[in-house]
Amino acid sequence: MRTNIMPRVVTRNHKVILVAGGAGFIGSNLCRRFLDDGHEVICVDNFQTGCRRNIAPFLKRRYFRLIQHDICDPIDISGPVHEIYNMACAASPDRYQEGPIHTSKTCFLGALNLLELARRKKARILQSSTSEVYGDPEVSLQDESYRGCVNTCGPRACYDEGKRVAETLFWEYGAHKGVETRIARIFNTYGPNMDPEDGRVVSNFIVQALKGEDLTIYGTGKQTRSFCYVSDLVEGLIQLMASDEKMPVNLGNPCEFTMLELAEKIVKMVRSRTGVAFWPLPQDDPRQRRPNIERAKTILGWAPNVGLNEGLSTTIEWYRERLAADKEAEVPVGQ
Repeated sequence: MRTNIMPRVVTRNHKVILVAGGAGFIGSNLCRRFLDDGHEVICVDNFQTGCRRNIAPFLKRRYFRLIQHDICDPIDISGPVHEIYNMACAASPDRYQEGPIHTSKTCFLGALNLLELARRKKARILQSSTSEVYGDPEVSLQDESYRGCVNTCGPRACYDEGKRVAETLFWEYGAHKGVETRIARIFNTYGPNMDPEDGRVVSNFIVQALKGEDLTIYGTGKQTRSFCYVSDLVEGLIQLMASDEKMPVNLGNPCEFTMLELAEKIVKMVRSRTGVAFWPLPQDDPRQRRPNIERAKTILGWAPNVGLNEGLSTTIEWYRERLAADKEAEVPVGQ
């Protein structure tokens, strides 16, 4: 299926920016930032994991366009496009493992279709890659030269290997077809607009604590992650897009926490009396994840500014309001 989109006419001071996966967690935060900066935004989403309520505040804004479309299919757009952000793929293991073949297709065909669009439009394009390209790493910290420890035949491979091959496509289009490509390797990110049922650890812990449920910890809880607040990530993505760097760049917060430490912190902040429940560690789940961001600091002048306590406080309040709104919207039994 081909979709033809006619952008609005904008002044020369504006950019026309296409965000694939724009109704998702990070994508919707990008859309908000671009709209606030005065740019025109074309949001493309198939709503597999994107949420309409994430973009509902934008629908009446002058320079916002919503296109429901799956990037596994080619897309044509009439008029200029200056930048393309490929944020389109389920990122939660629970979600991307529900349709692993579609996940693989989104990573490969989706990247290919957007690269072709960028080539035709002479647009700069950024790929949202992931720390998952490092697999279950055997080194700490992980820098961009590390080639990873990835299982090509495991339950996470559809996403991990899909993102790796997408990086290859971006490299080839940059090296051989003259497309201005950028690659961001995104580490664990959290914040407003992340689906309460997303399945990743921050959303799981906060929602469980707010509901008074035991927090689910997989394995011993001694495995670590590094958590970046979404506004910091958005800033890093924008700076990377504006740079001349064509090789992958890690974007994340290098402050490392165990799952037990994170659970304890959230329980304390929510003032919950809940406990924890231990479950077996899923296959190929990384035991340690911490980015080396020296290249981002050197090349982009970027480093995260929002500490975990500050970011969690804002995120907890967002989830508290979201859960209350969901409860208020429930239809009573019998009506």
